[in-house]
Amino acid sequence: MSDASARVADATGNWVDTRAPTWSRPYLRLSRFDRPIGSWLLLMPCWWSAALAAGVAHDISRLAWVVVLFFIGAFVMRGAGCTWNDITDHDLDARVERTRSRPIPAGQVGVSQAFVFLVLQALIGLAVLLQFNRFAIMTGIASLVIVAVYPFMKRITWWPQVVLGLAFSWGALMGFAVTLGQLDATAFTLYAGSIAWVIGYDTIYAHQDAEDDALIGIKSTARLFGARTHRALVVFYSLAVVLIGVALVLAGARWPAWIGLVAFAAHLAWQIQRLDIGDPELCLRVFKSNRDAGLLLFAGLLVDAVMRA
Repeated sequence: MSDASARVADATGNWVDTRAPTWSRPYLRLSRFDRPIGSWLLLMPCWWSAALAAGVAHDISRLAWVVVLFFIGAFVMRGAGCTWNDITDHDLDARVERTRSRPIPAGQVGVSQAFVFLVLQALIGLAVLLQFNRFAIMTGIASLVIVAVYPFMKRITWWPQVVLGLAFSWGALMGFAVTLGQLDATAFTLYAGSIAWVIGYDTIYAHQDAEDDALIGIKSTARLFGARTHRALVVFYSLAVVLIGVALVLAGARWPAWIGLVAFAAHLAWQIQRLDIGDPELCLRVFKSNRDAGLLLFAGLLVDAVMRA
């Protein structure tokens, strides 16, 4: 198989395909470095919680360092999670048009090689985690249970996006664990709001594969909601905004955080208005735009933290 034909359909024209050494490309694709949007989406709740917790603590002295460590950790652990997902799903990926060119089903990397690469990434993630306090380390390790079971959920429930939300929103807890050494109502409310956000955006993402998923029996909220997807997004995105707003109240956030939340809400409303579930390319663009939505909220929380410090 040529390198060009080995590219996943929604990952063309990126630095992995054009600049990375040829031998490294299958491994970088396993980690989704050719499609970093998932890493950014995993990172957003981490940065939200880091900024909000710093505001609660009235102390930003370590915030920049925590932001950098969360950045590294999110990209590495998302890579490890995707590698695990590809190991468990290589038989299914071979039967879906968009994913059959992934490294394992395409024969570029063996399962045993992928597992070794998974361990290497996990060790880097552990090195990042060990920079934090003991409570944060234990909180981070606890997330691995959810990460491990997620790939199997699409086989047994129509709601795998909920489990993805539990995993991808874990960073909403980590900022509080790192900065305050504890989890409180504010942390868990932010976590719940992030879960609702993840369910919404991953439903959009799953519409790309809805037809193939139906043929091979894979379940998703995209298939469950079908033509009612827009109404479902109104529910989940509204719930995300309300819960994050409650977290801001509990944290005593000031006006910059609320401006960030309003901008975040406006972006989510734009997504619902723009979405056409029958257009896979548009679904992908709308899904990817959630990074910008998350950054808008983070900007507000960051300014708030600086003001309160």
